[in-house]
Amino acid sequence: MSASGGNRAIIAALLANTGIAITKFIAWLFSGSSSMLAESVHSVADAGNQLLLLRGGKLARRKATPEHPFGFGRERYVYAFVVAIILFSVGGMFSIYEGVNKLQHPHPLNVPWLPVLVLVIAILLESFSLRTAVIESNRVRGKQTWVQFVRRAKSPELPVVLLEDIAALLGLVFALMGVGLTIITGNSLFDALGTIAIGALLIVVAIILGIETKSLLVGEGAGADDAAKIRDAINADPDVEALIHMKTLYLGPDELLVAAKIAFASKTRLSDVATAINAVEARVRAAVPVARVIYLEPDVFAAPGHGNPPTDAIVIKAAD
Repeated sequence: MSASGGNRAIIAALLANTGIAITKFIAWLFSGSSSMLAESVHSVADAGNQLLLLRGGKLARRKATPEHPFGFGRERYVYAFVVAIILFSVGGMFSIYEGVNKLQHPHPLNVPWLPVLVLVIAILLESFSLRTAVIESNRVRGKQTWVQFVRRAKSPELPVVLLEDIAALLGLVFALMGVGLTIITGNSLFDALGTIAIGALLIVVAIILGIETKSLLVGEGAGADDAAKIRDAINADPDVEALIHMKTLYLGPDELLVAAKIAFASKTRLSDVATAINAVEARVRAAVPVARVIYLEPDVFAAPGHGNPPTDAIVIKAAD
């Protein structure tokens, strides 16, 4: 994912949520609707989350230091995980608390038309934000389904914004239903139930975000397609007898580490090995551009069980 594409989606969501939060708070102050208060807090949390994502992206661009020799690319994962925590605690738990409180202490709505108007406007603004996120995601997701894109994306920003915007739209629909049924029936129970539904929705989304971001924080390797391209690029070198084993790890969304042990003929000169390794590195980077950090260990191939671990090679070349 391009940083500019992710930033466009984040900024669009930030502007939308800031404007929506202000109007929702105004509507809550005049109407007393618990659904409006829950949605107000939800929008504030979302706006804060977008600021965190922008902050994480900025910190991730810092240059490597002796203390952090592989750079700060994973800052983006850390801030995305913090977003999930905020969405769960500030958004979800507060909304459920407010809904339960409204069940215990019901009160009628004041100025009932105002929250309906604000919610309709908010739905339009959130739709614009979601449209931007969808357009930017379509540029990079390729043939993946939306579920695959959210689960496999190495850049956390677009999946986070997508899920937040979808949750925001569904939350607005729940709030509109709760307020609308309260106006129609005169029973504030529906407003309280709408608030609880918003909280439950936010908790579910936060858990999904937390699970996916945790996987990135722990460390993910290259996807199957990229791993195959790397193996093919290594095995394509005429001087490489076999790829003995290989490991990959994303240091950040745009930086992949590749470590591999590759076999050369036992009588190959050291200078030729060095030349071949440089050629293999260039071929790997051409095949998978995000493979920026590559460590290749030369070895002499032996059958599995005779000094080398099981081979990861797709093609073990026969001797000429």
